[in-house]
Amino acid sequence: MVLQLPKPGFQGRIDVPGKRPMDEDEFFEFCVKNKKLRIEREASGEIIIMPPTGFETGCRNNEVAYQLLAWARVEDRGLAPDSSTLYLLPNGAARGPDASWVLKSRLANLSAKQMKRFLPVCPDFVVEPTSPSDRLNKQKAKMREWMDNGVALGWLIDVDRRTAYIYRPVESPRS
Repeated sequence: MVLQLPKPGFQGRIDVPGKRPMDEDEFFEFCVKNKKLRIEREASGEIIIMPPTGFETGCRNNEVAYQLLAWARVEDRGLAPDSSTLYLLPNGAARGPDASWVLKSRLANLSAKQMKRFLPVCPDFVVEPTSPSDRLNKQKAKMREWMDNGVALGWLIDVDRRTAYIYRPVESPRS
């Protein structure tokens, strides 16, 4: 299958022809063949192509990831991969948070093949700073999806309003 984007810089959803959503192997291969694109998948199977970040956003996201990695090294109970890591969520979505952390004990039972591909687990902690192209309501819905799929703690950082929303299971977010 060849997928042609409508125009350079395109951001949006793409309906991939077929009678069913791609299975995990097909989705992995699709991402490998299109490695220059930032790709996520909705629970419905829709493919989402996202633009690269701007310089300011990239620096901010890198700082968040750096701080999380530094903490993870000291804590030594989990791992903090980079922002290009995708997680296969129980609801069928494939998401890549700006920063995440997973307990090592939850990774211990995964096969070598699973560790080399998109993880079939939901991270324990995610951080999602907003970007200029983000809509706050959409980001809040994405955080709710993270929580509904097993995240124990989530931070949504509204950069423009300098506000952080703290998400925990079965609680309303706090700012």
